Amino acid sequence: MELAEKPLFDLVTQKNVNLWLEGQYDVATKAEIKQLLLEDPKHIVDAFFTNLTFGTGGLRGIMGVGTNRMNFYTVRAATQGLANYINKQPNETQKKRAVFIGYDSRHHSREFAEETAKVLAANKIHVYLFKDIRPTPLVSFACRYKKCIAAVMITASHNPPEYNGYKVYWSDGGQLVPPHDDGVIAEASRIVDPNQVKVCHSLDDLLIEEIDNEIDEAYLKAIRPLQHYPEINRKQGSQLKIAYTSLHGTGITMAPLALKEWGFTNYVFVEPQVIPDGTFPTVRFPNPEEPAALKLGIELMLQSKCDLLIANDPDADRMGIAVLHKGEAVLLNGNQICALLLEHVCEALAKQKKLPEKSAFIKTIGTTELFQAICDAYERPCFNVLTGFKYIAEKIHEWELFKGRHQFIFGGEESYGYLLGTHARDKDAIVCSALISELALKAKLEGKTLLDKLHDLYHKYGIYQEKLLSINFGETKEGKEQMSLGMQKLRSTHLKNICGIPVMVIEDYLLSTKIHLETNQTDPITLPISDVLLYWLKDGTKVMVRPSGTEPKVKIYCGLVEKQFTTIEQGLEISKTRCDQLLNFMKTHLMS
Repeated sequence: MELAEKPLFDLVTQKNVNLWLEGQYDVATKAEIKQLLLEDPKHIVDAFFTNLTFGTGGLRGIMGVGTNRMNFYTVRAATQGLANYINKQPNETQKKRAVFIGYDSRHHSREFAEETAKVLAANKIHVYLFKDIRPTPLVSFACRYKKCIAAVMITASHNPPEYNGYKVYWSDGGQLVPPHDDGVIAEASRIVDPNQVKVCHSLDDLLIEEIDNEIDEAYLKAIRPLQHYPEINRKQGSQLKIAYTSLHGTGITMAPLALKEWGFTNYVFVEPQVIPDGTFPTVRFPNPEEPAALKLGIELMLQSKCDLLIANDPDADRMGIAVLHKGEAVLLNGNQICALLLEHVCEALAKQKKLPEKSAFIKTIGTTELFQAICDAYERPCFNVLTGFKYIAEKIHEWELFKGRHQFIFGGEESYGYLLGTHARDKDAIVCSALISELALKAKLEGKTLLDKLHDLYHKYGIYQEKLLSINFGETKEGKEQMSLGMQKLRSTHLKNICGIPVMVIEDYLLSTKIHLETNQTDPITLPISDVLLYWLKDGTKVMVRPSGTEPKVKIYCGLVEKQFTTIEQGLEISKTRCDQLLNFMKTHLMS
């Protein structure tokens, strides 16, 4: 028996290290642990002080040895937990007792997908496995299309290259929500030894079926009717010139096909970035929210005189854009894109008298209040859900179960994720790449750009300004503890004002309470428990603070509206300054 005696760690770390040194783990893994014990004990603490847990995006972590890392053992354990949970479901809910598996272009994604398939097959569960990389929304769609009980997507979305992840979907095509998430987590937590995991030896197992282009064709057929101006798209779509980048990810497999399906055939690729590559060699972070990630795309857009640049993140569930406006590149953020798409959808359906009486729209609580204003203008309800697209999917599923209540049309969140239609139940950058192209074409035919369309919204509804500040605490035990202490401090001392503006209401989603500070009245919050604090100020401004569900960072959101302005430029300047002041105040308070 070999025990890690020195250096002494906390009890959990020590226990986890010893289990891996004593257990049925491969020789190379044990050798790496021993080497790290000698050379980098701090690395050992970070890798073993806890187990990977499900956040808003599922299982996600740095790849490497350890209980807090993505590796064959943690993937197999999670899959065994999923298999156990599936096999405990009543027969009438098992559907085909099949699971659909997809994966992105990251290092080890294919291998993790294969391990997932082999564990499920060993547990007598039928597996559909994509032969090649595919976008996340296709996995959600495929789960529904093949009538599977669940699906798994191996991806870390837009995280840095050292990360990977494991997203689980249930039979409705949405990511796991209660009670299924708790059930899978509980089953996975019982897997503490590799001997508890069943694994078949080969992908040749009769229960494993590899899928080529069947889902691609079905998906394209499903999104075809979602066009609002199909004739105009077909006849004049080639007038719109598009630059496209998949940021080394999966989008290249489907986005060009979707654009072509809707009539947009005039596109050029950011060639260095459409090659799938898990190292993401041309960007520091493969995130369309990051201006630096769009540098090559913007250069191509300017050089080729494209009307817009469309950028998908590596698993193609997020979409960022840049617009060519008066010869210059202008980036639009997630809130602006979301509002533009929503107005386009509502306006088109209303003009064509196709906006259903019971149509409804969904946004997350951190998303721009311009979304609410647009819904109000078209006299349709807007529903707020917690951050995480799984809650939008949950609401869609709820409406389907109670037919006649509401009909979902469009939903979105500020972090560049949107969904048109119900074919998939996760944010879908593929269909939305086609949708933003439809809007850009409409604008071009009116002699406008997407920036002009955004300014039209500001004149109609007011200038809605949102900014996000992320505070990174580091992927370490100390970093996570510091992050937790910061949130505790905010909860223990209610802020009475922010930058001199009185706080009227504090919504604490962890305690499920809504506190009216003027009257001290407390109301319940009916949304699920989540570590979120939301402040509503006297002037209508909202400030939201929440830890990321997948990374060691706290995100601070600020959203306000400016209705008194002489010019758009003046209004934007005033509102940006106000946002910066509010964010800096909150950062100082959180870190002090």
